[in-house]
Amino acid sequence: QAQLVESGGGSVQAGGSLTLSCVAHGWTYSAGWFRQAPGKEREFVAVINSAGSSTGYGDFVKGRFTIFKDYDKNSVHLQMNDLKPEDTAIYSCATASSMYSGWDSWGQGTQVTVSS
Repeated sequence: QAQLVESGGGSVQAGGSLTLSCVAHGWTYSAGWFRQAPGKEREFVAVINSAGSSTGYGDFVKGRFTIFKDYDKNSVHLQMNDLKPEDTAIYSCATASSMYSGWDSWGQGTQVTVSS
């Protein structure tokens, strides 16, 4: 599939907000966000199906993050509120073309840094 391109990362103070975006033309099954901090394994953050009718989140989110997409499936976004220093990581988006494909397309990632 076409390369995914993330944007919206940056540096914020604790309690601030960021919205990440991922251009992902033509994804047909699901899209998700993952993150990885130095010395830690990659973590699942959020997932959304192609219709936008179902979402799921990692346990750490606790209502702070929202995943959403645009109507034509070109982009997926992650609204992050009340950011904490432990949210600091590289955030990557991924898409799945079918229920059998797994996460078959990945972006390069965007850095999110939260200072205290």
